[in-house]
Amino acid sequence: MEGEQHGRNKFGIEFFKRLFRLLPWLFPSWISKPVLLFVLLLCLGLLEQYVIYNIGMVPSKYYKTLGDKDSPAFWSHTGLAVALIVAEAFIKATTNYVSSVLYLVWRSSITLNLHKKYFIEVVYYTVNVLDKSVDNTDQRITQDVNKLCNVLSQIIAPILISPFTIGYYIYKSQQSSGYIGPVGCIIFFIIASVINKLLMSPVVRYVFLQENMEGNFRFKHMQFRSNSESAAFYRSGFIENDKTNQHLTSLINTQQKLIRKEYALYFAVYMFDYLGSILSFIAIAFPIFVGTFDYLTAPELSSLISANAFVMIYLINCFTKLLDLSVKVTDIAGTTHRVVELIEKLNRVKCDQDTRLSCRPADMNGFGWSEMETLINNDSVPHDENRKLGENTSETISAFSVSDLTYSAPKSSLVLCSGLNLVFQMGTNILITGDSGCGKSSLLKVINGIWPETRGSIGYMVDFKPSVILFLPQKPYFTDGSLRQQIIFPKRLSDTSSQTFDSQDITIQQYLEKTDLNHLITRTEGLDVEVDWNWYDELSPGEMQRLSFVRLFYHQPKFAVLDESTSQISTDAEEAMYNICKDLGITVLSIGHRKTLLKYHDIELHFDGQGGYSVLPIAQNAATCVLETE
Repeated sequence: MEGEQHGRNKFGIEFFKRLFRLLPWLFPSWISKPVLLFVLLLCLGLLEQYVIYNIGMVPSKYYKTLGDKDSPAFWSHTGLAVALIVAEAFIKATTNYVSSVLYLVWRSSITLNLHKKYFIEVVYYTVNVLDKSVDNTDQRITQDVNKLCNVLSQIIAPILISPFTIGYYIYKSQQSSGYIGPVGCIIFFIIASVINKLLMSPVVRYVFLQENMEGNFRFKHMQFRSNSESAAFYRSGFIENDKTNQHLTSLINTQQKLIRKEYALYFAVYMFDYLGSILSFIAIAFPIFVGTFDYLTAPELSSLISANAFVMIYLINCFTKLLDLSVKVTDIAGTTHRVVELIEKLNRVKCDQDTRLSCRPADMNGFGWSEMETLINNDSVPHDENRKLGENTSETISAFSVSDLTYSAPKSSLVLCSGLNLVFQMGTNILITGDSGCGKSSLLKVINGIWPETRGSIGYMVDFKPSVILFLPQKPYFTDGSLRQQIIFPKRLSDTSSQTFDSQDITIQQYLEKTDLNHLITRTEGLDVEVDWNWYDELSPGEMQRLSFVRLFYHQPKFAVLDESTSQISTDAEEAMYNICKDLGITVLSIGHRKTLLKYHDIELHFDGQGGYSVLPIAQNAATCVLETE
């Protein structure tokens, strides 16, 4: 598999196929900004070739005027030469500017489109956690896209203009030296191209590998930085030094191999550059030696040699410039493979998820009732009346139902639970218990859709919106930004008007006081101050859990799923959190180990760690515990 992958990541047909896949993002429409900038680059490139040709003829005219001692013509040519040089400087500077703008537009377009595919639903979770066949997604989206767009914006115009300039200079060289000059240049270019092609493919492969190693090395440093406090308690600097150095060694070894491969490529490029410089004199020598230009005077012959030398040298330069670009093309090929490989992976993951989720029932039709039917009073909500719950309804219905569900960890054959039947209904709090690793949190991942089920079905009767059902994961999540952004997450600040902010402030401050977090307003200097720190570094585990509850209270959903959300706070604070949930009418499904959680729930779902489970009312469970104690 690895050999097959390396075979694809070379300069060849696969590269052009993948580059072609990026064209809709590079040029979204015929009148888009990238197209206009690209056309401007082509026009500047063609104009530059015209100016360069006239600059190249200046020495020839100097030979003639100086040989004839023509003072007025000399100063006229000097003025023209200065004007041409100023024009060339202006064109080059403008070309660099337009190229830079095109690079920024392309980078923005590709990155935004990648973000659209990456952040949709839970695709990002799958490619980063469940299926790591594509390495370092963050590096591909940031550095690889940046490098691809930067280099491509620099070379695309010269490559497309080259056929026109080559054709023109072949015509001009044929006029002065006959067919010997252009035919010799073409043969020279073909030989050089074949050699460069053979030398480019291994370079592309190692560029690809180097970017992979760079990502691993950077990720190791990022991982250590994010967990530096935990590492400090272990005094783990020595072992982390060894592990990080291993990544560095792999990177350096790959770069050394790349340098060796590039050595041969650079040698060929530079050799053909200098060989091309003498080819012009060889081409003009033949007609001179056979007496074709014997009728010319010495100044005229010098002028002809100079003009022909420029035409031939520039023709060779057009060919060698293409060869020089081969080094940059290797960078484009390597990064194109990495970027499009990520796009292909994101598309496959999204397609797989759509297929899997489309097979899930949207309601409870066909749900196989279990002992849960007798434990929760379902008479008030007949089975055939269950339907989707919107934001503006208070019907007593179920959030979701689990029917004959069997699930395992992805890529694992160990069954965590088999044949589970469960209904999460408004007004009935459920507590999930069991030993660590028995499948409690895994059940929530399956219900949420980020893990696939092995067998069975899950019926959803509510929209998974923060105002209807909110999940508080085992590890609290915080984004960058203000304190208000953390509280209203996953809503965006732009989705809320300033008038709404004013009405929110009192409510938010009340919840911060009830959770003993009112000091955060002082620390952040206000709800709306954009802080530049990492919230994970600033908050203690208990503060993070309590702030997550503030987020829950702010949204006030009908249902909440809490995965060990009180494990880092005191039992008094835990009681306060659950009492507020009760006051707000939030039905909870909790995972936890504390016995104190039992009193806040109506039903206990217990996993035995062998794939089995039991469902008991909390009162019956408590009575059983008393009998066992006696």
